[in-house]
Amino acid sequence: MTERLLWSPLKLGPVTVRNRVVFSAHLTNYAVDGRPSPQHVAYYAERAAGGAGLIITEEHSTHPTDWPYEKLIHGFNRDVIPGYKAITEAVHAHRTPIFAQINHNGGQASSMYTRLPVWAPSAVADPLFREVPKAIDQAEIEEIIAGYALVAANCAEGGFDGIELQCSHSSIVRGFLSPATNRRTDGYGGSLANRTRLLLELVVAVRAAIGPDLALGVRLCGDELIEGGTTIDDAIEVAKMVEATRAVDYLNTSIGVATASLFMIEASMHIPPGYASFIPSALREVVDLPVVGVGRFKDPLQAERALTEGHCDLVGVVRGQIADAAFAAKSRAGKVESVRLCLSCNQECVGRMGLNRWLGCIENPRTGRESEGVGDAQPVTLTKRVLVAGGGPAGLQAAIAAARNGHRVTLCERHELTGGAVRLAASVPNRAEFGDLVRNQFAEATRLGVEIETGVELDAAAVIARRPDAVVVATGSRPARPSCAPGDDHRIADVVDVLTGAASPKGRVLVLDELSFHHATSVAELLADRGCQVEVATPGMVVGQDLGITLDLETWWMRAESKGIVQTTELAPMGWDDGTVSFQHHPTGTMVERRVDWLVLAVPPAPAEELYLDLLEAGVSVQRVGDAVAPRRAHAAVVDGERIGAAL
Repeated sequence: MTERLLWSPLKLGPVTVRNRVVFSAHLTNYAVDGRPSPQHVAYYAERAAGGAGLIITEEHSTHPTDWPYEKLIHGFNRDVIPGYKAITEAVHAHRTPIFAQINHNGGQASSMYTRLPVWAPSAVADPLFREVPKAIDQAEIEEIIAGYALVAANCAEGGFDGIELQCSHSSIVRGFLSPATNRRTDGYGGSLANRTRLLLELVVAVRAAIGPDLALGVRLCGDELIEGGTTIDDAIEVAKMVEATRAVDYLNTSIGVATASLFMIEASMHIPPGYASFIPSALREVVDLPVVGVGRFKDPLQAERALTEGHCDLVGVVRGQIADAAFAAKSRAGKVESVRLCLSCNQECVGRMGLNRWLGCIENPRTGRESEGVGDAQPVTLTKRVLVAGGGPAGLQAAIAAARNGHRVTLCERHELTGGAVRLAASVPNRAEFGDLVRNQFAEATRLGVEIETGVELDAAAVIARRPDAVVVATGSRPARPSCAPGDDHRIADVVDVLTGAASPKGRVLVLDELSFHHATSVAELLADRGCQVEVATPGMVVGQDLGITLDLETWWMRAESKGIVQTTELAPMGWDDGTVSFQHHPTGTMVERRVDWLVLAVPPAPAEELYLDLLEAGVSVQRVGDAVAPRRAHAAVVDGERIGAAL
């Protein structure tokens, strides 16, 4: 590789990082009873072993009034220190510095867990939590400052090399900085200088608590993307004031607010990489401090470009290192093709956080389970000939896991290309990156020596003739017709038929959304782009409602509006009569009709299980994975494949 800046060292005050790849702070939901867990230890250690130049942990709460989600690390309790030491010692074993991010979420929280009023600069309810906070007084401000100093001291005792103040997308400090949430008339409100006062007092207090031997950073939001909120001009002035304290060693950056504009903080594949680079670029022009840039950097070439173009001094690569812990080491060694690229699908990282589950990765079943040994090679004493039928994500992962342990694996796919339903899903507008899942899997399987045969149709006799020692069936699913849609009308098609070209709807098209994810919305966009008049109808309360979990809903609404796609909710399909679709409107019980040229179905499919059942009947030792067991989403297929393949 030709990257130069990315692999050069840099001093952040008293700390030298060996390269410019930062594993920036992000939530994990790994905490247990407010304390770090062995999950944290293994998770961060793996990224350190994978070559990250700097690791910044998820936030540590600085005050008992701050408990916005269940599995928060309560940094103000001394019982966190043993966990801190376990994390820092594990990371330091790989010669990697690790900083602790500390924070109070302010009004972006609820009293659910604390049973205490939420604290904020002003009594302005957050649009997500919708709880009116208590406007804190001078004594409580001083209590907040003391809490930050206490947690910083605990982190120092726990072995961290630096502290980062979270003042960006979800923070009481952000609340003070923003004119949208700071309505105070005292010395902490009004002018930008007054609104910055708390931040500057925190800088002084934390520096006094940690002394000169630890680094201190501040993470700032460059643009809140909300009406009346912080703008890049505000951020520039705040950065100047922070630098003037002479107590801060670097600046980190962010964009958006972690509630109202969250979809821009953890952007999905619909937002281009580097979209937030204007923020660190603007700050670098006015300060001499090193600046960290973020914004969906998923490969080392993008990261290097951000450095060489002068946007930032370090690059935050979070989801890229969630997907592949060895992102930095592989890239540094010139093995870019072996990097497991992040999909920016947000399904098992951001999406799991939103559902109060521990952080994982759709394509890396090891993520979050490092401490349990998931994905470790377990060399077998008896090598088996393993036959995998089906080359979608489940079959590919089963082949990978089996080959990793030393089995001789052959994978047969009936189509000319592997990828299964994922390859189809990646063929629609704005979803091409999703195809990286199976491309990454294909590359890994090939490196492990899996023999991949395409264009091969297997039946039970063909499987038996190959005399395998073990068989894994990963034949996926097939479209199924609901009772409201007769199977003999050519004007009714499944979304799969549209994507394969088996059906070409024209004119007025109604897309029925019973899956609540990308299936209906993506095909609706595809058809609208082809000139169709498209309406998406759903029995649910929101078209594509699960897009909200992956932060795709807002951008879908924007694109649907621009393309003239009509969205209709709370309609239960009842029947089809020669081009007329009848619905029952849930809230009123009234019947509604639509006259259309085509009906396109995004409805639950059926497992393609015939090969599995035939092999069972023939007495073959066989297991099935993925949609062939039960049609689900891609991560379930990958987990199935990993579990079954590793157990052979």
